[in-house]
Amino acid sequence: MLARFLAPLFTTAICVCAQSPAFDRDIRPILESSCHNCHGPKLQMGNLRLDSRASAMQGGASGTSIRPGKASDSLLYQRITGVGDQPRMPMGAAPLTDAQIAAIESWIHHGAVWPEAGPAKTTEIKKHWAYIAPQRPALPAVSNKKWPANAIDHFILARLDKEKMKPSPQAEKSTLLRRLSLDLTGLPPTIAELDAFLNDRSPKAFAKQVVRLLASPHYGERWARIWLDAARYADSDGFEKDKPRQVWFYRDWVINALNRDLPYDQFIIQQIAGDLLPNTTQETRVATGFLRNSMINEEGGIDPEQFRMEAMFDRMDTIGKSILGVTIQCAQCHNHKYDPLTQRSYYRLFAFLNNSHEATIPVYRDASYRPPKLAAPPPTATAWTPVLPGVEDISTGGQRYLPLPDSSLIAQGYAPTKHRVKLTLKTALPKITAVRLELLNDPNLPLGGPGRSIQGTGGLTQIDIEHNGRKLCIARAASDLDLPSQPIPEFARDKDELSGKKKPRITGPVSFAIDDDDQTAWGHDAGPALRNQPRTAVFYLESPIDSPGEITVYLSQRHGGWNSDDNQNYNLGRFRLSLTSDPDPEPPIALLITAALRKQLDQAPEPFSQLVLMERDVPRPTHVLTRGDFLKPGENVEPGVPEFLHPLPENAPRNRLSFARWMVDRRSPTTARSIVNRVWQAYFGAGFVSTSEDLGRQSAPPTHPLLLDWLAVEFMENGWSLKHLHRIITGSATYRQSSVVTREMRERDPANTLLGRGPRFRVDAEIVRDIALAVSGLLNPATGGPSVYPPAPALLFQPPASYGPKTWHQSTGADRYRRALYTFRYRSVPYPAMEAFDAPNGDTSCVRRSRSNTPLQALTTLNEPLFVEAAEALGKLASEHGLNAAFRRVLARLPNQDESAQMNAYLANQRERIGSDAAWRALARVLLNLDETITKE
Repeated sequence: MLARFLAPLFTTAICVCAQSPAFDRDIRPILESSCHNCHGPKLQMGNLRLDSRASAMQGGASGTSIRPGKASDSLLYQRITGVGDQPRMPMGAAPLTDAQIAAIESWIHHGAVWPEAGPAKTTEIKKHWAYIAPQRPALPAVSNKKWPANAIDHFILARLDKEKMKPSPQAEKSTLLRRLSLDLTGLPPTIAELDAFLNDRSPKAFAKQVVRLLASPHYGERWARIWLDAARYADSDGFEKDKPRQVWFYRDWVINALNRDLPYDQFIIQQIAGDLLPNTTQETRVATGFLRNSMINEEGGIDPEQFRMEAMFDRMDTIGKSILGVTIQCAQCHNHKYDPLTQRSYYRLFAFLNNSHEATIPVYRDASYRPPKLAAPPPTATAWTPVLPGVEDISTGGQRYLPLPDSSLIAQGYAPTKHRVKLTLKTALPKITAVRLELLNDPNLPLGGPGRSIQGTGGLTQIDIEHNGRKLCIARAASDLDLPSQPIPEFARDKDELSGKKKPRITGPVSFAIDDDDQTAWGHDAGPALRNQPRTAVFYLESPIDSPGEITVYLSQRHGGWNSDDNQNYNLGRFRLSLTSDPDPEPPIALLITAALRKQLDQAPEPFSQLVLMERDVPRPTHVLTRGDFLKPGENVEPGVPEFLHPLPENAPRNRLSFARWMVDRRSPTTARSIVNRVWQAYFGAGFVSTSEDLGRQSAPPTHPLLLDWLAVEFMENGWSLKHLHRIITGSATYRQSSVVTREMRERDPANTLLGRGPRFRVDAEIVRDIALAVSGLLNPATGGPSVYPPAPALLFQPPASYGPKTWHQSTGADRYRRALYTFRYRSVPYPAMEAFDAPNGDTSCVRRSRSNTPLQALTTLNEPLFVEAAEALGKLASEHGLNAAFRRVLARLPNQDESAQMNAYLANQRERIGSDAAWRALARVLLNLDETITKE
């Protein structure tokens, strides 16, 4: 359409001249002024160079740019005229004039004559350093051979030598242990740990502390938080409703994987394709929650496919940032502007991920537990004809009923708590005697369904059947499992039922579905071992329908709770309707529960849930999406990897497992570099490449490129061991330098880019809070388990601060003082104390936190309830053990003479003003609010 619009626009201004324009006189100036900035010797966007004939004729990532004699077929001409779906060139600048376009069109038409002579003869397109697999460089020579403690120091000192600078002396032992403890566990050292280290005079005293801290279960917690940022972990769905989700098993998997030093290549493989590994386990399936941490939209009126695609784009972005260190999301809509990644290659990578269910599985604390498997019932002799119903959209309450190939419907999108869906069934059967309703499992339902509640359950309040506008009488109903009457679960109860003003509605046998009573429903929750099984019910008509043609079935689902924004639905998830003309249809075969099975059922634990990947049996086609629009599918593509990187093995199946292995192949140029860079960033505040999410052509140049490659190779050649990487970094003299800044350093290297001194910066948000809890003695050191709810303002969880009311059951007892890592995270309502200190909320992958300094932070540590409680507890300890002991607990050192004098004077003043106990609390507040307290020195 755009081509048809543009054709008349250029008719009068552009004509093919009888004589070809001269290249050097007419064409080269246009290319130099308008094209060479992006496609010249310094930069080759889309892998295209237009400063030499050979490069220009070869073309770039999009294909051949110039087709001599065929201007309209030449990408160069198409892009400068704006024909097609790609942006008009030059990008970000004024379009070429009509005369310039006419000159280029005529030049191509006359054969694109381009003399070889010219100022730019080079045709080589240099491969960016990050796209060449790292090789171990030799150690550089240094001026002071005694200073380096390991290979890292050779590279650092060589750079300092070049700048005629010297490294800093080693930091004090107490400072070193606090730095190391905060880096490896996120917790300050105890006084006992300090004393043990200070009294250890052996040459390996520091190395022994590294070993101790790496063996701590808190090591996994501290480094898990960094990975969870990249994995955009949160405990809620995001978007408008932001429903709570139960995915903490994935968080615990990350902690445990890091604690046992799971090799990083396996760490990645299990998260991308743990479900496809041989002998897969609950743990490897839970690991695939990495990609399922995407936000989920269940707003009313949404198209579920649109937001599945949004989640897919997010997964691609996450892989790019967290594993590859490349901004691959740029190619979602068009060829990457700077890196040689085409849009087609993007969707070939996309195809590896596009064949998965949006699955939620049951998981158990005892990972070895397996629910009992029930034998499938024998086939029935009754001939049933499945019928795919038509759905009246206005009756669904906003829920989408999507048809599946077996004539069943699956409920997706918004989940109303109460609705009555109208289904129209057309049939050629001569007679209808009964209607069968099958509740079916599906990987895309919670715990596999067959219901849509958080437990995979649901209830049928009432079924009504009409023919020609007349309600038919259902004589009786039969089911394969009739349960006794029981109250609906608490999560599905209305306010009056929760308060006790009304009795809870009930579920029970299938007869409840035909009793015209909204208080009763046919339910299938037979306990944790049986609730997620398919169920069948048959509804017998009192009088058969002759020549029915069309009948209407209403399925009333009114057993959900009061708040559709809070997982309170109790809807059917996937079902299929069938009809029969059999004069005496067989009832469903009842489930036989033997004594042995009953024992198993009674001992079955209650499962938790986890979002995971699960491969589809039928491959889902993948298309290049025009401008990234899921409604505009283009070319069909198969899974594959970009041509400018190493290939997949020829015999490798084109699935997620092969893709995961490809990313951690020794030839992968960015995978090891990316994680090494981020680990270095965690220690020193900035990576070798400051743009941690982007090692590509637009990245910041690496400050120490040879050291980055040396560490990447060292990492891979030592079993991809992250703990080995930590030992190498903490064992360096570079790491152990003092962080004191001299005037020369401040002037010559204010950001410590050259690493001539030790790191000094504010710790991450979670560690700010953990320090206060740890030094006050309040910290609960338990690891793992469900998220907790420390004190938070109630107004945050009510409109207008929150879209809808949210639950925040404030934790009591020891759970109140768990590490910040375990705090429940609503995406739309971030926990205030952590948001103030720049914790991301999990909407997108984050591999580089910002670090701000605002008055709100001081107000938080002074007034937030847990910080106040920590000050009270620390004040009590200080009153019992003295000021110096409290000071050491907080800062890992003794106060100097001036600090002691100031604190004693403050304490005396406060005793007179507010009394002794309160004075100690006030002093503790001061200690917890010192800059040094929340800073890694």
